[in-house]
Amino acid sequence: VSPTTVSEAWRSLAGVGAIEARGRNGTYVRSPTGPGGPRRYRRITGGSGHFALDLSSGTPDPALLPDLGPAVSRVGTQSLTSSYLDHPVLPDLEEELVASWPFPAEAFTVVDGAMDALDRVAAVVLRLGDRVVVEHPTFPPLLDLLEQMGCDVVGVDVDDGGPNVDGLAAAVPGARAVFLQSRAQNPAGASISTSRAAELAAVLAAHEALVIEDDHANDISAAPLVSVGRWMPERTVHIRSYSKSHGPDLRLAAVGGAGDVVTAVANRRLLGPGWSSRILQALLVELLRDPRTAECLATATATYARRRAVAVDTLTDRGVGVTGRDGINLWVTVADERSATVALAARGIGVAPGDPFLVRPDEDHLRVTVGLITGPDVHVRTVADHLADAALRPIRQSHHR
Repeated sequence: VSPTTVSEAWRSLAGVGAIEARGRNGTYVRSPTGPGGPRRYRRITGGSGHFALDLSSGTPDPALLPDLGPAVSRVGTQSLTSSYLDHPVLPDLEEELVASWPFPAEAFTVVDGAMDALDRVAAVVLRLGDRVVVEHPTFPPLLDLLEQMGCDVVGVDVDDGGPNVDGLAAAVPGARAVFLQSRAQNPAGASISTSRAAELAAVLAAHEALVIEDDHANDISAAPLVSVGRWMPERTVHIRSYSKSHGPDLRLAAVGGAGDVVTAVANRRLLGPGWSSRILQALLVELLRDPRTAECLATATATYARRRAVAVDTLTDRGVGVTGRDGINLWVTVADERSATVALAARGIGVAPGDPFLVRPDEDHLRVTVGLITGPDVHVRTVADHLADAALRPIRQSHHR
């Protein structure tokens, strides 16, 4: 083995935290992180349930979710499993997926939500030290997952049209995977446009990275669904969650795309949970085919859009930087994250600190789930004014500076 190879190996191990150089004292293998768990995720959920108005959760408004009662009564108590080795996707659900998928998928499976899908796809694709490209900012549990896997994570800036093309071109060489959020990006509220997707696909075509897309907002997104799988279906895995649109307790997400990856996920699940409840899949089929559910989702989408627009207009009028043109969240620029969080807590308002969403140091932000601000527009404006007051508080001491 050449000295260069050894040097690169040591550098890679140090980069993912597997070893620690201590100067003249030598180099040590670091202890496992143990059960400490998802540190970023815990930071954005630690205060949940302690506020009169909790805008930290990133969850949908329960009042805007479809009524499951009629669908449950239609599904009844039927048995839908004849063998533990049955195909993991109900035929009726697969029919719905094929008809609505954004590109021709080589295979489908169903898992227990979007994060379960990200975890399982990552487990069959990634290894210690792999270079992985994500959006900056992005969903904290994804960063926790990649950190625990020992991946080398690189962030690409996001604007309203999606990931920056030049940033992706600089980050993707040597990457094993690229994680994208198709629309209503959490936390920035961006949705990838058709023109941007075509540019991203052109960059990705020159490399070998697998693209893993997360459509977590699904039918409550106001933007049309665009996938880079339209240009590169054999190298794209698309995840569609039904949690925010149809209900978190359905615990269902569909995974479709590159056949080798999707099949590997399904095969590995045979040695664990086996399949996602076929009763819940049948319930989802009922919802997908129910005109009243479609009307409910349209109402939810419009309601979220109104709440978001009123809040954005109020913050912008106050001179506060904010992004979020789609979905239930806003990404609010603040002078000082800690000061703003404390000021809002004093008013009984909970928000998520921005730091856990960051791949690298950046300006201070808050992630605010404005989709949970119920009531008339005047109430939304009042809450947004409180957000603006907190955002504009003088800088005291920022952990980024």
